[in-house]
Amino acid sequence: MASAKTIKIEQIGSPIRRHHSQRETLIGLKLNKIGRVTELPDTPAVRGMITKVHHLVRIVDEK
Repeated sequence: MASAKTIKIEQIGSPIRRHHSQRETLIGLKLNKIGRVTELPDTPAVRGMITKVHHLVRIVDEK
């Protein structure tokens, strides 16, 4: 059984003055405060969410 790839992301920008869909996307990524880091599976859905808020997050580590 192969281990699933994961991606670690950190929030670096504030959702203040952003569209509500971007705020909801951050919550969907388990981020809602600057500096918070989360590790999620590396799937096309997660990659799409990261692309939507690419200006508010950064990729810390890809495994």
